[in-house]
Amino acid sequence: MGKNTTILDHPLIKHKLSILRDKNTGTKEFREIVGEIAMLMCFEATRDFPLDEVEVETPMGIAKCGVLSGKKVAVVPILRAGLGMVDGVLTLIPAAKVGHIGLYRNEETLEPVEYYCKLPSDIEEREVLLVDPMLATGGSAVDAITQIKKRGVKHIRFMCIIAAPEGIARVEREHPDVKIFCAAQDEKLNEIGYIVPGLGDAGDRIFGTK
Repeated sequence: MGKNTTILDHPLIKHKLSILRDKNTGTKEFREIVGEIAMLMCFEATRDFPLDEVEVETPMGIAKCGVLSGKKVAVVPILRAGLGMVDGVLTLIPAAKVGHIGLYRNEETLEPVEYYCKLPSDIEEREVLLVDPMLATGGSAVDAITQIKKRGVKHIRFMCIIAAPEGIARVEREHPDVKIFCAAQDEKLNEIGYIVPGLGDAGDRIFGTK
């Protein structure tokens, strides 16, 4: 794990993650907790956003306050599982615009195939939070980052809930300028590219499909 990867091991995140991992957790609770973890992670992932100092008149006088320094944000989920993290981010940054990138994994090669990409027209001016619950092989994340960079984006942060060492290494190698934030780094990938111990298929568990 390189210097661009941060493990957010806050007790609240750890507690909620234990519920996500439980195979007996149902769809409704799973979906809600994915959003809650995304919100907690967003709090940390935006910690170094720059501030401007302004003066605010309170009922008792003048206070010097910090406001975000003209920072425009876009949250971009990798479809479909990434959708589960969007509302959590928007809870903290309601003015953020939302883009979408659709990728599916070729089950034989484990490589991503893009089928959809719709981003805000001013995406190049925005700080992008790319979200996907699982960073497994890293193929989807690397491809999504590549597509976003083609639109002129300079600042990308990738948020995932669980990451495999292989996925972290690949993103760090191919996109060393992208900061990675995850709630846990798991042991490994299995022979079919799933994270172990992980939590299963995040998309299926968020949307109740099999």
